[in-house]
Amino acid sequence: MGTSRTKGSPAGSELRVVHQRFIAGELDANKLDSSVRPIIAESWRRSLQTGVDPDRGGAQTEALGPVTLDQMRAGQPLAAALPVIRKLLVEDARDSGVVVAVTGADGTLLWVEGDSDAVGRAEAMNFVPGANWSERSAGTNAPGTALALDRELQIHGSEHFSRLVQPWTCTAVPVHDPASGRLIGCIDLTEDSQIASAQTLALVRATVMAIENHLALQRLTAPAPAPAGARLSVLGADRPRLVMIGEDGRPSHHTLTGRHADILVLLTRHREGLSADHLAMLLDDNDLDAVTIRVEMSRLRRVIGAQYVASRPYRLLEPIDSDLAEVFDALGRGDIETALSHYGGALLPQSVSPAIARLRTELGESMRNAVLSASAAGNVALLRRWLALPDGRDDRHGWQLLRSHPGADAVTKAQAVGHLAGLDAELG
Repeated sequence: MGTSRTKGSPAGSELRVVHQRFIAGELDANKLDSSVRPIIAESWRRSLQTGVDPDRGGAQTEALGPVTLDQMRAGQPLAAALPVIRKLLVEDARDSGVVVAVTGADGTLLWVEGDSDAVGRAEAMNFVPGANWSERSAGTNAPGTALALDRELQIHGSEHFSRLVQPWTCTAVPVHDPASGRLIGCIDLTEDSQIASAQTLALVRATVMAIENHLALQRLTAPAPAPAGARLSVLGADRPRLVMIGEDGRPSHHTLTGRHADILVLLTRHREGLSADHLAMLLDDNDLDAVTIRVEMSRLRRVIGAQYVASRPYRLLEPIDSDLAEVFDALGRGDIETALSHYGGALLPQSVSPAIARLRTELGESMRNAVLSASAAGNVALLRRWLALPDGRDDRHGWQLLRSHPGADAVTKAQAVGHLAGLDAELG
């Protein structure tokens, strides 16, 4: 069932040549899809755009000592599933040349175990606990790219963006919280074989299913019931959605209309409540009236349940968490890295509500100014992450900072120069 390479992809030596030409700028990025798998081509383009060094492996997490690593592991949902992972994967990997890695949702390696010789060789590319193997940091790699795309993935040989990783073949499958569906990490198998095995993928996939079942069973058998609650996702280009957790711990997922998303965001920002007239003005200062608002609120209650929204004034009866609140809270604490991790993009970019537009501008500018301030203090990694977002693509000042940043390498500065030239050409 295993094959030496994916159907339609070039052989290893040919792929190395394609990779070298792409890194050297000799191969047009738009022509990659005819040479490599489309999913790899897209990842290579993202890796180059974010300034990943092709001669580096993972990046060591800053200021990560043994105590900090222990604390970080203890706070990870996957810590509870370690006995399952070790039973199904690690025990059989000890003498088979295989490395088993468990990552957090941000791409940080939490546990790296398996064959001792293989683990030792993997250390040469910084494949060690505490290292950041997100795609933004290490380029195209199975755990990082699987997390970026939230899909299972096999990457072998020269499909890796970093040359240090190209002797290896990797298989990664994301893990989700069984109640909320939230991405909580990834399981990766890395071996120094060039064979992309279907059996390996099936094994990792089955292990992830066992992990999620184990976590679900733990929750069901815990003394206290899972807390009810709701979480609103309104940042970025995806459709706004609400996930509600019932008292039995089971989630219900709701894709929201733009108007309902506007209303819920405004109610989360106005805990004191809003009258129908005030809400109508915040949603549209011209065309809405109180009757239309009452109709919309009636429809919203049918979607999410009357237990969440009261009237006279309209207000939330139960708290609703949101990615918007997470970003604002992190910025308020001065935790820019966490804020940027939760910032999936502009607030409800399709909304025409004047109140949402003002909040969108406030959030975007707060995020941008915080990142640029951190960059001026020396943190080039946050700046690169910001510029990789849609908000940062036309941020001329940010690209100028990257071009002259003392912490940026030559490839990154060259990329910044090219991007600025593109912006100048576009603006005439």
